[in-house]
Amino acid sequence: MATPRRSTQYWMQLALTLVLCLFMTIPVVMSVLAGLTNNIFIGLSSGLTTRWLVEVWSLYRDTIFLSLGIALVCLACTLVLGVPAAYYMALRRNRLTRVIEELLMLPVAVPGLATALGLILLYGGWQGLRTSWVFILIGHVLFTLPFMVRSVLAILSAIDIRTLEDAAASLGATRLQRFFTVVLPNCRQGILAGALMVVTLSVGEFNLTWMLHTPTTKTLPVGLADSYASMRLEIGSAYTIIFFGMIIPLLVVMQMMSAAGARARRHLAEPATEPVTASAAMTPLATSAVNHHANHNADENAETRHA
Repeated sequence: MATPRRSTQYWMQLALTLVLCLFMTIPVVMSVLAGLTNNIFIGLSSGLTTRWLVEVWSLYRDTIFLSLGIALVCLACTLVLGVPAAYYMALRRNRLTRVIEELLMLPVAVPGLATALGLILLYGGWQGLRTSWVFILIGHVLFTLPFMVRSVLAILSAIDIRTLEDAAASLGATRLQRFFTVVLPNCRQGILAGALMVVTLSVGEFNLTWMLHTPTTKTLPVGLADSYASMRLEIGSAYTIIFFGMIIPLLVVMQMMSAAGARARRHLAEPATEPVTASAAMTPLATSAVNHHANHNADENAETRHA
């Protein structure tokens, strides 16, 4: 069978995509090369070296570990706060929950400098907190929490979570049991997507962090800005390489986890002969709950016909 001939529109779209990819990647490649050359003003002809990477590691490794630690603690905080909040808003979709959802988005809409200034005015008088990395963590949680809530809420809104809740409750499951055995397994894709955004945004956040940091609590983006501001371009470029080496493996691992979860959901959905909904990945408790709920309705219908 002959392959279909590509249209002119296809080649134009492909060319535009390639141009955009080059436009986005060439500056990154140039920055990486600058961090590996002996002299950035001479270029590659000056030779390649790793001494700038060694110097960055010796001078700024504390900022790297601090950024990673804050990002992971921020992820834990957004999971503890964001997932239950999204669960509550998915169950009770009314005017109040919509107002709460809009209020949660304010830190994203407001510039980071304004949010940081508000935190300084509110908590800056607490000297122990002001000079601690926890102060930066508070700002990062405020900034990244909406992304976790929105990601989980989108998944919970796509499935009939209220029916699953009622069916599990009819089997005697408590609210806590329903949350861990019904809700979490069905929204794990949203949790993974939210975690991906939270970690990357926290590691790369600069505006808010620049206002909240102190000389002892510099994070990776602040150190990167300092190195460029001092006109040490090779150091700044080497810093960028280390940033990529730190964030790209995290992105790859989280993408692999997300893909594995999607494959598991498709595997569970394939044997089904009836139309599959987003609740195909239910746990045994949720599945038995739905079956019990359906059998109960069937019994009621039979009694009604008999009467």
